[in-house]
Amino acid sequence: MLLKDYRTIFTQELASLYDEYETESFFYIILEDFHHMKRVDLALNPTFELSPELMHQWENVVAQLKEQRPIQYILGETEFYGLPFYVNEHTLIPRQETEELVDWIVKGNLKIERLKDLKILDIGTGTGCIAISLAKNLPNAKVFAMDVSDKALAVAKRNAERNEVTINFIHQSILETNDLGETFDIIVSNPPYVRNLEKEEIKKNVLDYEPHLALFVEDNDALLFYRKITELAIKNLSENGQLYFEINQYLGNEMVQLLQQHNFKDVELRKDIYGNDRMMKGKV
Repeated sequence: MLLKDYRTIFTQELASLYDEYETESFFYIILEDFHHMKRVDLALNPTFELSPELMHQWENVVAQLKEQRPIQYILGETEFYGLPFYVNEHTLIPRQETEELVDWIVKGNLKIERLKDLKILDIGTGTGCIAISLAKNLPNAKVFAMDVSDKALAVAKRNAERNEVTINFIHQSILETNDLGETFDIIVSNPPYVRNLEKEEIKKNVLDYEPHLALFVEDNDALLFYRKITELAIKNLSENGQLYFEINQYLGNEMVQLLQQHNFKDVELRKDIYGNDRMMKGKV
């Protein structure tokens, strides 16, 4: 079957679950992954034919998409801040909002990093997307990355090798940490922040497949991780050190109060590309 003809079947098969934009996005992601072809390549090769083996591969992906399994898990990889990352069920899928957080840190510290070898700690690193992107874009920085999950760290280590950066990985629970043992210039974290009461807002492809350990906190203590990290940061940040968080969009005011109560200065709350309170920064 010609690939351009199979595209029509692909779209029809998924029409009841995904909108046209999503389906088209899936098609071209798979096209590039399977055939190393972009949209223009397909247009220039209208007679490109799928072998029975390739047809089976496409059909296997469609079957998993019908189960609403995330395309990133199906293919085993994604892109973040222009870099390739492996992903699996032990890690959250890196998101565009987190790219905005990384961009804020990179652009705010490029000049500083040229004059000083920054020490950076990423808490709850998951795929390593924050730590690795910072190491790649702030090459003089010494970057540390912590996670409670050894399986997530295995993925992060693989991603560090893939992107040719050196990260100092730490297998440790931040909630069981009383002192970080070192002083850092930047501490950043995207910890679990979705409350159980917000589960009804979560899409099935996230709720059923992404690791709940990295997503959810109890309703009665939604700032558990932020409070602990803030308490450690105020003790373990260098002079003029910076603390960055990705946050729950509904808890922006509470987060500002938390940092101010711990004597952080120049506390700044920023919205993401969708207009939601999503990231913040404070200085010691």
